[in-house]
Amino acid sequence: MLTTDNHLLTQLSPDDQALLEPLAQEVELKQGQVLYEPLQLVEYVHFFNGGMSSEIAINRDGHQIEVGCIGHEGFSANFAVLGVDRTPHRSFMQAGTTALRFPAADLRRAMRESETLSSLLLRFTHVFMIQVAATTLADGRYKIEQRLARWLLMSQDRLGPELPLTHDFLGLMLGVRRPSVTDALHVLEGERAISTERALIKIRDRSKLEAFARDAYGAPEAEYRRLISPDWPRS
Repeated sequence: MLTTDNHLLTQLSPDDQALLEPLAQEVELKQGQVLYEPLQLVEYVHFFNGGMSSEIAINRDGHQIEVGCIGHEGFSANFAVLGVDRTPHRSFMQAGTTALRFPAADLRRAMRESETLSSLLLRFTHVFMIQVAATTLADGRYKIEQRLARWLLMSQDRLGPELPLTHDFLGLMLGVRRPSVTDALHVLEGERAISTERALIKIRDRSKLEAFARDAYGAPEAEYRRLISPDWPRS
């Protein structure tokens, strides 16, 4: 049986866990570590025990914005389970963790052997696609304060109520300049939803953040509960 804190892997049947166990290698992923670069061959898929990774879209001018994030609820490089070996996106660890690493080719082979394993991994891939779509909608239709509230809720789902995040980092995630991040944080602080210290944001009142985010937050999380597990996120 797999020893893991990855919420997705714990949903597997004993038979599917036994199928994956010989393929798994536990690794440590440090904050800032790159998982893959644009259009480079991706050899491994990581199932995170904690932490959080960011999926970053980059244009030809080098402008970057986050389009999705993944923590202990899923796995990196989910395009690999679709038979794709590279992506134009970049992925790195926002917060470090340990993970179970699987060779992508071996994982695809295991999926061909088990319909239930394949179904679960493809359902998560669908949920991640919903998250990317929700990010696009938020970026196009919601104010920076609502987008920030959404992103902080997603971070809390994966990291807990204390988030080691700088203003510059949040600017990258939201695709805005640092002053815009600072102003939005001040608004959320004024509502007593969060408090901020140097390189640390603390969630004080999740319900206020949810009210502020409105419909910008919740669709991917509801889809995860519907298709994978009713008890995530746990916060």
